[in-house]
Amino acid sequence: MTVNLPLPQKDQLKPIKGFQMGIAQAGIKKANRKDLLVMTLAPGSQVAGVFTLNRFCAAPVQVCREHLGLEGAKGEIRALVVNTGNANAGTGERGMQDALATCAALAKELKLNPEQILPFSTGVILEPLPIEKLITALPQAVVNLDEDQWLDAAEAIMTTDTQPKAASMTVATPAGLVTMTGICKGAGMIHPNMATLLGFIATDAGFAPGLLKKLTGEVADLSFNAITIDGDTSTNDAFIIMATNQSAVHIQSDDDSSYALVREALMDLARQLAHMIVRDGEGATKFITINVHGGKTDEECRLVAEAVAHSPLVKTAFFASDPNLGRILAAIGYAGITDLDVNQVQMWLGDVWVAKNGGRHPDYQEADGKRVMQAQEITVKIDLGRGSAQQTMWTCDLSHEYVSINADYRS
Repeated sequence: MTVNLPLPQKDQLKPIKGFQMGIAQAGIKKANRKDLLVMTLAPGSQVAGVFTLNRFCAAPVQVCREHLGLEGAKGEIRALVVNTGNANAGTGERGMQDALATCAALAKELKLNPEQILPFSTGVILEPLPIEKLITALPQAVVNLDEDQWLDAAEAIMTTDTQPKAASMTVATPAGLVTMTGICKGAGMIHPNMATLLGFIATDAGFAPGLLKKLTGEVADLSFNAITIDGDTSTNDAFIIMATNQSAVHIQSDDDSSYALVREALMDLARQLAHMIVRDGEGATKFITINVHGGKTDEECRLVAEAVAHSPLVKTAFFASDPNLGRILAAIGYAGITDLDVNQVQMWLGDVWVAKNGGRHPDYQEADGKRVMQAQEITVKIDLGRGSAQQTMWTCDLSHEYVSINADYRS
């Protein structure tokens, strides 16, 4: 079950000039399913990434970081490879060798250096990657390379997702049109610090050296790092932006007349994808926006939003449509603002002002709170009354189905 999440349509996903995808069935965990994706980039493309902060990060994450650090010395990044069904995490030295072998095998197929390949894995942790199956299927994925395979690519990276997640945008700039398309996967183990996901966006714009890396971090912080489903940060999170430099738009600095437009479009697309993850959260029945404003800093607003968004008590109350709003106030209080004056705090549930100056609003009626809680999409607005900063996070409720999905995950 998803929360107001339509299926992506193939004809709405725009090809990106200079970018191709190929899919194969490797049988990594299950037979007869798309579980291997190869993506290739034209010469002159740029790639930037943000990765999990989990100290137990997977072997492919370590290899990606190393290869991005070598870019220029060993050649530009020209291809990415993603397998589902196995995370290649918690696999020690063998896992590192398997990730490197994946890069070497694809490099041989594409006549590139292994350091020009970025590997990604998602699935079960602590199990060896069936590397022979993966390498055997790579030639078929390469044979299938084509620009117009975004929907198949989105399906190929799914794990517990109930449907593929993909979207496209086009933005007009003074220098010309820019097209961007993205896919992502994720439904559980979702928490900031790169949420728990794989996300890939390709655009035909070009960027000056270093600018795409800065932009990717900013986009991640306000999209994929602003969602939480269950408070668990995975070992394999990665968000990648790829720029093929095939359009007329070549952005040289953040003062460029096209930069703000492209940045906002990338931000919008990344948020759309991040919201899809929450709407497809494991067992989710409600999509919840937590908007915190009136803080002294963005960071303290983020602390409050996070505390509310991944509180199990808050999330189960939303599942039950129970306006037990003391749970939200409690989360605000333990979020970590040591000098918070609770007498300045205001809170709204949808259009209902429920807490005034730190206490129950005198006009609040529980029937009004119940009405809002029964909706599929709910906004909680919190005013800390101490400044002008603000932050927004998105989350879902926590249901019986979440427990069932994760109890049965490895079976």
